[in-house]
Amino acid sequence: MKKYILILFVLIISISCQAQKEATENKPKNIQKNETPKLVVGIVVDQMRYDYLTRFYSKYGEGGFKRMMNEGFNCKNNHFNYIPTKTGPGHASIFTGTTPKYHGIIGNDWFDKNLLENVNCVEDNSVQPIGTSSKDGIKSPQRLLTTTFADENRLFTQMRGKTIGVSLKHRGAILPAGHTANAAYWLDYEHDGAGNWITSSFYMNVLPKWVQEFNESTITESYFKEWNTLYPIQTYTESGSDLNSFERILKGKETATFPYDLEKLKSLNGNFKIIAESPFGNSLTTDFALAAINGEQLGQDEFTDVLTISYSSTDKIGHDYGVNAKETQDTYLRLDLEIERLLIALDTKVGVGEYTVFLTSDHGAPDVPAYLQSEKIPAGLFNESTMLDDLNILLEKEYGTPNLLLSRINNQIYYDHNKIAEKDLDLEDLKEYVALALLKYDLIDKVFITSEINLLEDINGYVENMLANGHNQKRSGEVLFVYKPAVFKDTPWNRTGTDHHTGFNYDTHVPLLFFGKGIVNGSSVKRTEIIDIAPTISALLGISFPNGSIGMPLEFVLEND
Repeated sequence: MKKYILILFVLIISISCQAQKEATENKPKNIQKNETPKLVVGIVVDQMRYDYLTRFYSKYGEGGFKRMMNEGFNCKNNHFNYIPTKTGPGHASIFTGTTPKYHGIIGNDWFDKNLLENVNCVEDNSVQPIGTSSKDGIKSPQRLLTTTFADENRLFTQMRGKTIGVSLKHRGAILPAGHTANAAYWLDYEHDGAGNWITSSFYMNVLPKWVQEFNESTITESYFKEWNTLYPIQTYTESGSDLNSFERILKGKETATFPYDLEKLKSLNGNFKIIAESPFGNSLTTDFALAAINGEQLGQDEFTDVLTISYSSTDKIGHDYGVNAKETQDTYLRLDLEIERLLIALDTKVGVGEYTVFLTSDHGAPDVPAYLQSEKIPAGLFNESTMLDDLNILLEKEYGTPNLLLSRINNQIYYDHNKIAEKDLDLEDLKEYVALALLKYDLIDKVFITSEINLLEDINGYVENMLANGHNQKRSGEVLFVYKPAVFKDTPWNRTGTDHHTGFNYDTHVPLLFFGKGIVNGSSVKRTEIIDIAPTISALLGISFPNGSIGMPLEFVLEND
């Protein structure tokens, strides 16, 4: 009897131990600090169309874009899901996981209904410039209404994980880094700026020593040199003729053709601004980003840090020369080398397999309208210069009150609500009247009044849905209009080079590459949206999604535990 009891006891203990072992093995692993990447690097290439990855693929080296595509995950059908596709909204949406409807960045600039004037998306008169006396230092993320994944990482780590934002453009540095960033840095190059990297008192009262040392060096000035093609120009078969009428001609040059002597051209073209309008602006951005990694010791402890890098020169070159230019092709071949340089530095300083990178864009771009027309493709430019005056004249004739409209910006019309109330006019009637008037313009395809958009929850229609996602009820205008495809506002800028703003594929289809720790190798043509990036990175880090996020984590991109 005792023998059987002993056998039974041993059997029970054995079963219990096995059950405990299986339970332990099957139990979801608690996320340990060392299981997440030491550093997340979010790269935004301003105005990068998706097809720049494929069009120039044969000319890229193995260590830049190709490395990310071949060793990481390529989301080939990634789109923006709102209008307007501009730099400010794009950067905000990538890092917040939501659209202008919620994060509030409805444009680079917009008409403030309370101040009754145009405001910039990162303008903040309550802060002071640091590192400059220029008004370009009076910036902060105060107009961003939601958190970024970088903010959530800071909260999750009790502010021990760092966040640094870097870009030539202030909005490209500030919006991705969010509200709790340790710093955002941008280049003081506008209005003949001094060419220094600057910030604002929102972040600090004095520049760190490593930034001061960078500014005191000759790195920036070293880029006042000749810009010629990286490879023989005759090998650039993926772009059009170098000499054509579709590109902006810099002051001091007779044609928009290679080479460009930046040292000779700088005095006529904004001094340091000409560096930003060359591929050397991207090189300078990489230089500073690497200095930030060293100076801030990013990725060197158990708490995940975030570095956001926005390459702005691609946008400026696109605006100047267009999608099909030799200058654009050369810029991307050179940017490929910058991506390679960055990845090599991350391998060395953070460690292979210890960091995660994603690369995307804030918007795409169409071909130059005049070029499309030369190839018998419908396109055009619409002269908006007299639109507001013309509409005000019509309204005065109909309603007997002058200047009922205050502003036209971002394809939106803003009304004078005080005057409408004073004259006891019906706002909805005024909206309908202007909408019908706008539809008479040949190049305007659709017009919407915002009261209709505000009332709808489940919106049918591609354009309607895009407008609703980009519409913030308190900040946006009362009437929205949409041009036909490949039609843009007529400005001297848009007569040569390209622009962006629309909800059409040339503006919405942008790259999305994931690479590094926690990322599977592969690709997909399944539609993804720009708002999916932040929740995907949040899921990778095991942190809360940004507080306004409406995107979904891309499970097929992430390694399974």
